[in-house]
Amino acid sequence: MQMNEYVAALDQGTTSSRAIVFDSEGNIVAKAQYPFRQIYPKPGWVEHDPFDILNTQIKALKEAAAQCAGKGHISAVGIANQRETTIVWDRTTGQPVYNAIVWQCRRTAEMCDELRKDQGLVDYAADKTGLLMDAYFSATKIKWILDNVQGAAEAAENGKLLFGTVDSWLIWNLSGGHTHVSDYSNCARTMLFDIKELKWDREICKRLGIPLSMLPAPVANSTVYCRIDGKAIGIPELDGVPVCGSAGDQQAALFGQACFDKGEAKNTYGTGCFTLMNTGDSIVRSKNGLIPTVAWSYRGRTTYALEGSIFNGGSTIQWLRDELGLISEPHECDLLAEQVSDTGGVYVVPAFTGLGAPYWDMYARGAIVGITRGTGRKHIARAVLEGIAYQVYDLIQAMQADIEMKLPELKVDGGACVSDVMMQFQAELLGCPVNRPECTETTAMGAAYLAGLAEGIWDSPEEIKKIRKAEKIFIPGPVERGSIEKQLRGWHRAVERASRWAEED
Repeated sequence: MQMNEYVAALDQGTTSSRAIVFDSEGNIVAKAQYPFRQIYPKPGWVEHDPFDILNTQIKALKEAAAQCAGKGHISAVGIANQRETTIVWDRTTGQPVYNAIVWQCRRTAEMCDELRKDQGLVDYAADKTGLLMDAYFSATKIKWILDNVQGAAEAAENGKLLFGTVDSWLIWNLSGGHTHVSDYSNCARTMLFDIKELKWDREICKRLGIPLSMLPAPVANSTVYCRIDGKAIGIPELDGVPVCGSAGDQQAALFGQACFDKGEAKNTYGTGCFTLMNTGDSIVRSKNGLIPTVAWSYRGRTTYALEGSIFNGGSTIQWLRDELGLISEPHECDLLAEQVSDTGGVYVVPAFTGLGAPYWDMYARGAIVGITRGTGRKHIARAVLEGIAYQVYDLIQAMQADIEMKLPELKVDGGACVSDVMMQFQAELLGCPVNRPECTETTAMGAAYLAGLAEGIWDSPEEIKKIRKAEKIFIPGPVERGSIEKQLRGWHRAVERASRWAEED
């Protein structure tokens, strides 16, 4: 690979769209990012305008490509995306029939309650898809659109509508409306996909009234899906460039962290927190509320992962800034937290949209407990960071129970992992090293690597593994375990107070 040959990653997240261009050594050579609107029609409901997603992503790609002018050319494009977020659009016009229903949205919680009354369906879905019957996943979001948007069900039955997660929506538009596909890792998050057979499950689709004609063709994670229609997206210099790598953001981060071997794990501290462990070619059935999923499929071999999801991680810091006004920028949370040795007994449970693994409580809501007259914003700031770390601890404890081994190390990434306070506290809680890489853009790196492998820019995962370098490793200090256990008991008491809060009597 020539040094002037680059790979672009479209990192389409929950709150912003980014484009990051990498060279052969994994160095960032160009970068652009644009936020977009968050739409909250009702409490617990979260939506995006699909064209906000698309337009900000294209704008970011155009800017990043312009930064490369004169230095090199983009030879391949990969995609990493917010998962489960559901878009339904007209096959002919390309117009969405409704806003994107975001992965955080809880509008289908009652629908899931009804579906759970059919234990046979619950067990069947868990066996085939690996997923729990929860509003988190795409299936009930699709059903909600078909049930609630006038004419949608009939149009879908007549083959006029298409469904896609964000990867599918982007590929459709990048191809000029010619390619309707979705990679295995994204398909695996819909609750409609047989993760062993790697195909859509007809029985679940039939039970939910979702026509198979709506669904994208499932494809591997590292292969050519389409070539960019430069005229359609307004970036003529990228016309014909292959889009050839795609993975849901968390699987992309696992790949970007070079967790290619069974037993290696990472946690991403993004809007939510997500821990994935590579389980090789084995589908691990969890007894502790975790989810087996497709990690990636590469050169005919499918790798699986065990995953736990936390709905609100870095979004808690955003809430501290945007809703409470206690900080003006995210880094200020760290600066405040460093000024106190502890939280003064305060716990923040950020269950704004329920609790994910290992609790799976759709009706939990956020809580701050332990406040006294002496509580100040420094204590609240530290409690926010610790609340994120506590959730990750609970998740990893469940994972260790499932795999019957202790993690030797946790690799970390995501925007919030820049917090030294939180990473050190995480190491203390887990009792193992926390390894932060030099480049924390591992989600984008994973997408770039998958695309680059498809085009022969990198020869193998082994070559990629040599690129990853640690920036800092946080080692558990000489903290008494009894003190940690006491803090954990307080955390779990706080979780109890937040649980099932929104459930009707």
